[in-house]
Amino acid sequence: MLHDATRRYLIDRADELTGNHRERSIGAPGALARHRLVVDLLHQVERLDPDDLPDPGTLTGLLLEAAGVPGPAAVLEERERYRSAVLAGPDPRTVPPGYRRLLSADEASAWRATLRSRWGVENDLWHPMLAIPEPPEVLILTDTAMTRPDGVEAVRRAVRATGWQRVAELREDGTGHLLDVDLFTPHYNGAEGLWCDAGLDWIAYASHEGTVAFGGILATAVPANWPDVERWRWHGWQ
Repeated sequence: MLHDATRRYLIDRADELTGNHRERSIGAPGALARHRLVVDLLHQVERLDPDDLPDPGTLTGLLLEAAGVPGPAAVLEERERYRSAVLAGPDPRTVPPGYRRLLSADEASAWRATLRSRWGVENDLWHPMLAIPEPPEVLILTDTAMTRPDGVEAVRRAVRATGWQRVAELREDGTGHLLDVDLFTPHYNGAEGLWCDAGLDWIAYASHEGTVAFGGILATAVPANWPDVERWRWHGWQ
């Protein structure tokens, strides 16, 4: 429960700081440094596997250790805020954020190698960003489709039908996560993304050019789960 509560705190705090950036300016004193620290803390906390956590005392020590050494005043204040949240312990009202674990570099590399051999991914790029025509069995939508709850749910429903409960997410910035299907949202977040599961029967790819592509069983299952899909089909480079 402490691990869930710490992750929830960091997720909410990152969202709060992002909102502050929009309202005031990303250049506000200390705001960017605070946000970077919170994201770094979240990555460190998510290196721990929620399915294999140590005893509560050891876990508390590991979570506090993530705060690291002091820095500038704003960062020091943010570190102390985090430490206070950990020491306060979990709130029983905390909504569990779902399974999400940061992959090690070796794990992420193995997933990337698998996507290259199974789906022809090149340099973390897939359709329509490859220098070859996309085959007809690839479904390409505009990225607006994945800002719609009905579209996201149609994709998740199709993935749930495979029986696999976890999805691998690989971002062009080098990070990778293993996460619950209910946290799977194929969209561009400033870094291009690739997704698949251990069955390797499908692939999803979100590009910086405003597209999201689906291959394998998702290319047919998404339209079957989402009657409105044709509104969001990508019609090629304009």
